[in-house]
Amino acid sequence: MFRTATERLARWQAAGLDTGVFHAGFYMAWDRYAELGLSQMLPLHRVLVGAESSRPGAFGGFHHPDQGYRHLQMIALVTMHGPLGRDVPERASLALLDLLRAYAHDCLHFGSRRRYVDIDGRLVRTQYGINFRRASGRTYSAADPKDAPHTRNLGVVMEGACDREARRITREAAARVGVEEPGDAVGRLAFRDVTGTLAGDEGAASADAPTDEITRYTGALWRYEAGVNRRYASFLDEFAPGEQEDLHTLVLRSVISGATGALSGWLDDRHGPGTFAGLFRTLEYFDPGVPV
Repeated sequence: MFRTATERLARWQAAGLDTGVFHAGFYMAWDRYAELGLSQMLPLHRVLVGAESSRPGAFGGFHHPDQGYRHLQMIALVTMHGPLGRDVPERASLALLDLLRAYAHDCLHFGSRRRYVDIDGRLVRTQYGINFRRASGRTYSAADPKDAPHTRNLGVVMEGACDREARRITREAAARVGVEEPGDAVGRLAFRDVTGTLAGDEGAASADAPTDEITRYTGALWRYEAGVNRRYASFLDEFAPGEQEDLHTLVLRSVISGATGALSGWLDDRHGPGTFAGLFRTLEYFDPGVPV
């Protein structure tokens, strides 16, 4: 059952849950994103939160399959963290932090610059943030190799930038309200995931044994951590040693505006002319002889 975030939060409050940590993070995100150039936050009535599942053993949260932001519909589909067979969360603090992380993350997707063109009646997105696609479908940058520790893919850079910011807001909101890390393994892993404080490969072996929904969920968590967050952190360390936050902020501003000039100039000043294209653009992007 999907309900708007506004309705879901109201139901949780009516059940006696303190939703203060979400609202604290909401206003923190509002202020931060305004500084980055985002003029409108994703409306809470366009965030649909799923719970009350009829599937035995259903388990939800940020890494639940098939959830996320839908660009054309301009809605975010998310699930309540924890067991989904109920209306209110089993662990209120974790569910609220997880919802805050998802909301802050999807606000940046909602606010990213997009450009569409009509090709014979078919709508084709040719720009998303700082990533580009030819009308034929050819993409600006190639996918990273499966086990690469770094990234040369703009989609990964943008996704990593959005999640780094969302986790920072969630971490600061948790600290402001005084939400403490749970003592059990599953709760601790979830808390460290939403606040961006994961270290090492704690529990990563669970990805190899998908025996139930919680195990599959933690496996998806670690795949996302390795394939997005750690690759983005590696990108910042590689190209902005000592200036990681400056580059991160510049990436976010560029994603929101869709303008790459300031980002390209910043990279050129430190690594030489043409760094942006040299890092991310495939040789085939402008080659008309290469099939899509």
